[in-house]
Amino acid sequence: MLNLLLSLRVLYVTLFLINFAQTANENKFCDSSDEYGENNNKCNVQSRYSRNRYILYDVNPVEGFNLRRDVYIRTAVFMKNLIEEEKEFKWQLVLPPWDNLYHWQSKHIGSQAQLPWGLFFDVKSLLRYIPVIEMYQFLQEYPSEDEQTNLDIVYILQNDEEMFKTGIFKDKNEIVKCNDKSLQFHKVESKKFIGYFWGYHNITSKAIKCVKYHGTVSYLKQNLKPNVYRSVMFDHMEIALHDFYGTREYWRVRRSMRYNSELYDIANEFRKKFLNSTNERDNTNRPEDWTKEENKRNATGGPYLSVHLRRRDFLIGRSATVPTIKSVASQLKKKLKELQLNLLFVATDSVEEFNELKGHLSGYIVLRFVPSDYVLNKFKDGGVAIIDQIICSHARYFMGTHESTFTFRIQEDREILGFSTTTTFNYLCKDTKKCDSNGQWEIVW
Repeated sequence: MLNLLLSLRVLYVTLFLINFAQTANENKFCDSSDEYGENNNKCNVQSRYSRNRYILYDVNPVEGFNLRRDVYIRTAVFMKNLIEEEKEFKWQLVLPPWDNLYHWQSKHIGSQAQLPWGLFFDVKSLLRYIPVIEMYQFLQEYPSEDEQTNLDIVYILQNDEEMFKTGIFKDKNEIVKCNDKSLQFHKVESKKFIGYFWGYHNITSKAIKCVKYHGTVSYLKQNLKPNVYRSVMFDHMEIALHDFYGTREYWRVRRSMRYNSELYDIANEFRKKFLNSTNERDNTNRPEDWTKEENKRNATGGPYLSVHLRRRDFLIGRSATVPTIKSVASQLKKKLKELQLNLLFVATDSVEEFNELKGHLSGYIVLRFVPSDYVLNKFKDGGVAIIDQIICSHARYFMGTHESTFTFRIQEDREILGFSTTTTFNYLCKDTKKCDSNGQWEIVW
């Protein structure tokens, strides 16, 4: 028996030494890099790390809050399919922190950078669709050295300008040499690039690759290389297109994007106090779990008309479709009379023009949401915008701004709540003529 135990021990030690030598040999291969930092040899990181694989992404800084929400939907559907197809690995999507955006203009409330998704959304609700983690959680669990997190690779997606010149579009996923003028990431040493990583100074990358890209987001799967990379970041993710826009899967992600419960509470209190509107009275109750929602078209909404009045940049960039305030007042007055309502709720990015509009609507009660210091300081401009959207989405009738993603998100919320499409897909017109329609993207169950 003693000889058998000694033999087993010798065998165990021998196997351990063989495995150690193989791992050391793999690590030696992993040190080989090309000009931009990508390993020439396929070092199998699975032998050294867990099955966890992380996908990170960022969006063009000029893009607004509501388009970024759309980019999340594209990425979430991509992740869902990836999880079903690549079961060998444990995939997680790292939620990119919210940063100072163009429409977040409040300067007296401190920094509006590196805001977690949980400030605006119910992360537990997102988790019912795919595995997601906040950036701060990723930084805590991902292996780091000297308190620095070094991502395996960053792909910078770029449009193929030649396609836009010729008008001939075809799928493309081509690694190209990075243009130094456009490259926001800079090599400081072997396998270490620095740059703008959501404002974090403790994040770097081992490799940077520029990619001429045209196609749907699923086409990015070939870039993941999970046997080589444990963490992959895609910059300019807005370039990748939807795989299934408007389909059941699109709407499943959209329904999972419930807001922070306190934002609902604030909006619902305003509705109850000023607009005589409650979920029970308006037939807009929803189950706590979005997966338990059912198809319905019986929401009535509160006894008020809501409007999204987008001004500022639209006055210049979309002057052909944006009406004057006097015209807006005329259109709203006509609709209020038709619906026999005297309450109007306005969501707008211009307080001055709200006051001008109010002056044209004497005889009607015209309201907007004015946040308390507590609400503004805690939930920032992004949270206040969501409160506006919640209140608009519960109205008896909604009118939006043509081509505004803020309006699109309200329309989606109303589709989920179960409103008639005739009360949802309506727009302010440039003049008294019939408005151009953005189409009716009805919910699919």
